[in-house]
Amino acid sequence: MKIKNVTINSKLCLAPMAGVTDLAFRTICRELGAGYTVTEMVSAKALCYQDRKSVPLLELGDGEHPAAAQIFGSDEKCMEEAAAIAGEVSGADIIDVNMGCPVPKVANSGDGSGLMRDVDKAVRVAEAVVRGAGDRPVTVKFRLGWDKGSINCVEFAKAMEAAGVSAVAVHGRTRTQMYAGTANWDYIREVKQAVSIPVIANGDVFDAQAAVRILRYTGADMAMIGRGCFGNPWVFQQAKAALEGEEIPPLPPLAERVDTAVRQFELAAAHKGEHIACLEARKQYAWYLKGVAFAGYYKEQISHINTLEDIYHITAGIKRDLK
Repeated sequence: MKIKNVTINSKLCLAPMAGVTDLAFRTICRELGAGYTVTEMVSAKALCYQDRKSVPLLELGDGEHPAAAQIFGSDEKCMEEAAAIAGEVSGADIIDVNMGCPVPKVANSGDGSGLMRDVDKAVRVAEAVVRGAGDRPVTVKFRLGWDKGSINCVEFAKAMEAAGVSAVAVHGRTRTQMYAGTANWDYIREVKQAVSIPVIANGDVFDAQAAVRILRYTGADMAMIGRGCFGNPWVFQQAKAALEGEEIPPLPPLAERVDTAVRQFELAAAHKGEHIACLEARKQYAWYLKGVAFAGYYKEQISHINTLEDIYHITAGIKRDLK
């Protein structure tokens, strides 16, 4: 698949998710088969006003290419400037624009999926980012529409293509659905049929078989995996095997899985500091234990993690008691 001048030798993409897809987790997912990754979304205004906390979010790992830096906002001048900053700071191959975030504080201010309510405004924003990105391709991620009464993803995709966007990613839910209900892949298929640029399909890809199905059903060029990889980066390894017609490998033993979790948290601590990494590990480590019998005791301990030593202690107990 080619996004303008960028070649991606994979059909599997890790979705950008705030508070989840940091450099550490992206590193793990890439090692396990995610061929294309996108940073957490970064506020264009924060970049324009030189907010120091935002720049580290754009840092890519060693060899993390092809990859995209994702920005969000609705001020055209600021988005143009932010596209240039994000490209320069990250060294990313692609600039991605978030027009799908459903979180109220983002969407209700006209950013994220709020832009789907004003297609003309969204076009101006996309054109501004294309200008700011220079030689880098620009992609846009969006939803089916604001609500079920205003599904406009096909019109929206056409408008993005006309604005100079090089690919689109479509999440098969409306903004009001948030993450509830079932993703509607019919509309993603309609988008694919309506545009000539690559289309990335997103929504309800929770296992290897779903990755195969969404690509076959929609005709999309790539499957984007979001919540399906929470605590399970091996879904990429399994989906890669399924897409290549190979036998799907089983999940590794629990001991290996928690070792991977520990490595993720160590990478995060090296990048953002032990305190922040450990606070975030409270949520992410619990995901690694989803479905593990009798894990409640350790999930309670995980909710109080403060240091890497806490993580090491809990992990030793898990390996001893939950084989």
